[in-house]
This record gives sequence, structure tokens and C-alpha cells, in this order.
Amino acid sequence: MTTHKRARVNLLFVLLTLAVILGLLATSPVKAKAPAPRNVIVMISDGMSFNQNLVASYYREGKADTQVYTNFPIKYAMSTYAGAEYMGAPPGDPCFGWGYDPARAWNEFDYVTRCYTDSASAATAMATGVKTYNAAIGVDLYGNPVKNVLEAAEEKGKSTGVITSVPISHATPASFVAHNISRNDYGGIAREMINLSAADVIMGAGHPWYDDSSILRAAPNYRYVSDATTWDALVAGTAGNDADGDGDFDPWTLLQSRSEFQALMQGPTPGRVFGLAQVYSTLQQSRSGDVYVDPYVVPFTQSVPTLVEMTKAALNILDDDPDGLFLMIEGGAVDWAAHANQSGRTIEEQIDFDQAVEAVMEWVHTNSNWGETLLIVTGDHETGYLLGPGSNPTWEPIVNNGQGVLPGMQWNSPNHTNSLLPFFAKSDDARWFRGYATLTDPVRGKYLDNTSIAQVIFNVLEGK
Repeated sequence: MTTHKRARVNLLFVLLTLAVILGLLATSPVKAKAPAPRNVIVMISDGMSFNQNLVASYYREGKADTQVYTNFPIKYAMSTYAGAEYMGAPPGDPCFGWGYDPARAWNEFDYVTRCYTDSASAATAMATGVKTYNAAIGVDLYGNPVKNVLEAAEEKGKSTGVITSVPISHATPASFVAHNISRNDYGGIAREMINLSAADVIMGAGHPWYDDSSILRAAPNYRYVSDATTWDALVAGTAGNDADGDGDFDPWTLLQSRSEFQALMQGPTPGRVFGLAQVYSTLQQSRSGDVYVDPYVVPFTQSVPTLVEMTKAALNILDDDPDGLFLMIEGGAVDWAAHANQSGRTIEEQIDFDQAVEAVMEWVHTNSNWGETLLIVTGDHETGYLLGPGSNPTWEPIVNNGQGVLPGMQWNSPNHTNSLLPFFAKSDDARWFRGYATLTDPVRGKYLDNTSIAQVIFNVLEGK
């Protein structure tokens, strides 16, 4: 065979091979990119770390790791430190650049009791992906507003909401909706949430006309809802704004009684709901009675909705949107009980949160699936430095005394700590958190930072 003939044969072979390949590509199905989750639900037990979780599990079931989320495929520890202790803190500030040092955390008993985050800084980090100073609500270290994941969800046309067992304008719900240089500006935060935000659901405590045991006051206290003008507008159904940008006014429908919350757990719902339980500080933790007795010895206030009832109502309202939803659910009073070293009420509040997670899981199984819903369960910081009896200077384990019996436990602080927290996530896209768990703690294993939550959610909302 001549060189030219051999060349023509080789060329013919190449062309035939190419034709076969192109034909196969033309007839083979093209695998499309999996759709981004339509729904993102973030659940935060304020004040919860590993041991708050453990004592609730021991009390409720008599063994460890009985909460549904402890079986999630994504399980890590999480750091929570603030960006700096004070706005504009100079490098000489004792907490400037503190971070979290695993070696010191397990060699110096008091290490985690210094330079801890507050709920505002922690929630801002989770909502925006930006570290900031303590007391910051949705702003960076210099007081500049930073976009949060709820706003990003709104940009994608999703229905959004925040619910909590503490006042609606407190640090955690506020950081997912508002922007303010101080968490203590409850009036300004409430006005922004009610009159300027695009949120579709806001639920929690902070009712001006009721005390901590849901008893009617002689005179109102408007601290958590801003002022009489704002409250009167909510009652009249004239509070709100053009939340969806269509040029029409979107007023809030006000819920107050427990029966009103329960009525929205199923069936038709208003488009926008502001639910204020008839109680001032917390749904149950601040109720009257001996606060240091075992769990459930003091009866619950029956006129107040549970966090589970709020959760079911919020999901029923938000899931009407074909574009999906974003919801932040806070068990806020674990922190309040732990600050006061109330063992029984800490367990009550943690179990209340755990039951809310179960309600969300039920909703996913009934109305959605793990291909379109991302569920994140974590805390914002540890409170109370909760350990087992005999701790300090060593770290002793919590003692399991059996189901329905208070575990052996010891509080070592009335404040927050810089301890690592447990982090759980479930969905087809929850695997992205693996890329953020790049550090290792000698006791807790791999851990990520709280800013990773917003970073992953932003990517998920963009379909990345």
C-alpha cells in the first residue's frame, strides 16, 4: 500500500470513529445538573452545645444521641468566636483576633470562658457569612449593613420567615432580618422587621400586654414591638409595607391567642403573618414558679403556643410559594435557662427545640424531600459551661441517671463560652459542608466555622 493510500485509510478510520462517537452523544441522555433545593430551613438552639444536647437526650430517652438530627449524614463541630469584642477594637484589645485554639481549649480549663461571642455576632455570622463584633445585627465590623440569607432567598422569589421562643426583636431573629449597630435597639429593630423587611412570617414572644406568665398587664410594655403606634397598626391590620415589590401594600395579619396559631397549622392561610404569643419574655422558660426544680414540675402556661405549633403554622404559611421557602427557627430560651444555671428548664427548652426539629422532619417527609430541602441544625454559642460533676480543672462527663431523672451535671459559668458546638445538616447538597470542615479539634474532631452556614446557603440559593 502506498503512503498516500495508507493516509487516506487512516483518515477514513478517524472520520468513521468520530461519526460513531458523535452519534452516541446525540442519542445518549444528557444528565442535567440537579436543581438547587427550593427550601432552606435553619434551626438554632440558642445556648446549646454538646452537653445541653446530651442532658436532654438522657432525660427524655435515658441514652445519648436520641435526637433525630444526630443521625444526619453531615455531622461536625463548629466554632463561634466573634470578629472582635467591640466595634472598631484596636489590635491591643484582649479579644482582637482571639479565634479558637483547640490545644488551649483542652489544656486550660478557663480558656473558653474568655472572648466568647454573643448571640448577635453569632447569628450575624450564620446569616451573612461575615464575622463581626458583639451586639452587631446584620452589620460588619465597621457597622455597614451586610446582605443576609433571608434577603438572598427573597431575591429568588421565595417566601421567608423567622420564628423564636423569645422576643421577636431579639438577637437571633433580628440578625436574619434586620441591620442595626446595636442589638439593644429593640425599637429600631422591630420597626425595621415590621415596616421595612420583606419577611412573610415573624413569630415569637414580646407581647406588650402580657407578662412572663401570660397574665394581662395593667399597662403595656412596648419594648420589643417598638411603640404604641406600631402595635396599634398591627392590631388594626395596617402595619406592613410593599414586601414583594409589586407596588401593592402587604399588611401583616396579627396572631395572638394560641388557638389562632393552631388554626394555621393546616388549611388556607393569610399571605403574611405576624404572630405574637400572649407572653412577654419567653414562651415558657420565664413562667412563674420554682425555676430550679426538675423538668415539668411547674406546669406549662397553656395559653401560649409551643415552638412546634409555631413551626407547623409557619411552614403551612410559607409552603404555598412555588418558588420555595426560607425559614429560621430559634429555640431561644435554652440560653436564658443556661445563663441562670436552671438545669430543669434548660432540659425543657432543649426538648422543646428537639420536638420542633421532629416537626420539620415530618413536614419534609410529607410535603417535600431531601433533594429540594436543606435542613441545618446547630446552636449559636454554648451557655453555662455545662459539664459533669467534679469538673474544674478537669472535664468530667455528664452522668446518665436514666429516663425522666435529672442527669448529673455541673454549671461552671453564668455566661457564654467559646466552646465548639455540634453542627448537623441534611439534604442532597449538605455534602458541600464537608469542604468547610478543614480544622481538627482533639476531642470534637473535624470542625467548621459558623460563617460556613451562610456561605453554603448563598451558593445553594444560586444553584451552585
